[in-house]
Amino acid sequence: MKFILSTITLLMFGCIRGQVVRQRLSINYATAGAYSKNFLDIFSGASNQAAFASLKTGAFGAYGERRFMLQELSRFTSLVALPTASGTFGFQADYFGSSSFNETEAGIMYARKLSATIDIGGKFNYHLVKIAGYGSISAVNFEGGAIIHLTERLHTGIHVYNPGSGTPGKTASEKLASVYSLGLGYEVSEKLFIGGEIIKHEDENIGVKASLQYSLEKSFFIRTGISTINNNSFASAGLNTGFGRIDLNIAFHPQLGFTPGILLSINFKKSEEE
Repeated sequence: MKFILSTITLLMFGCIRGQVVRQRLSINYATAGAYSKNFLDIFSGASNQAAFASLKTGAFGAYGERRFMLQELSRFTSLVALPTASGTFGFQADYFGSSSFNETEAGIMYARKLSATIDIGGKFNYHLVKIAGYGSISAVNFEGGAIIHLTERLHTGIHVYNPGSGTPGKTASEKLASVYSLGLGYEVSEKLFIGGEIIKHEDENIGVKASLQYSLEKSFFIRTGISTINNNSFASAGLNTGFGRIDLNIAFHPQLGFTPGILLSINFKKSEEE
């Protein structure tokens, strides 16, 4: 009887043609200041490339985390930005996984100001998936966004990732997800910023990401937030200087546990505000 049931089950699943939608390689914590002027940094461009248009100096940034304390779920991100008279050019590279299974995404981005109140930006990505013993598949996709500075303190914007639903490999059995987001940020004061995004991943329910950053001193700040997309909450502390900053953060999932992370950014020249 068990043999018959097992055979029927295998036949049923053998006739089902499923489609896997791969999620983008995003970092919730580090991109919290995208919809602001005084709280944004080089990592803001990972959330919305238009944020690069407001960068005051070139910079390099690196972020790493070990999701749920598992080495196989390690995630790394690095960015470089260079403002010029013609706009800001940048490069971003993301890596997730281990030697057995990993995903890599590298992209070239560009952002510029259309006016005193509107910024735009875009990025072309090369996405690669590798599985030990099975080879690799790849795809090219695009993402872009716009930010509107409604007032000196209130900012909003939109961002679209992979609107064409790029397909890795030669078949349509798997594809990269399309992601649409609407962001809003309010700079309550020079020390306090509140931001949030409404995010729609392809084939998933609408999610919300919200964060708060508060500067305790001129060079020390704390940040906290939540994301309903993966049911995560996070808290962090950072030290900010004229030449960059370093953050330590911890995220928590009620079922899967803790995710520690560290962020480092270096400005190419000292900020004029310091």
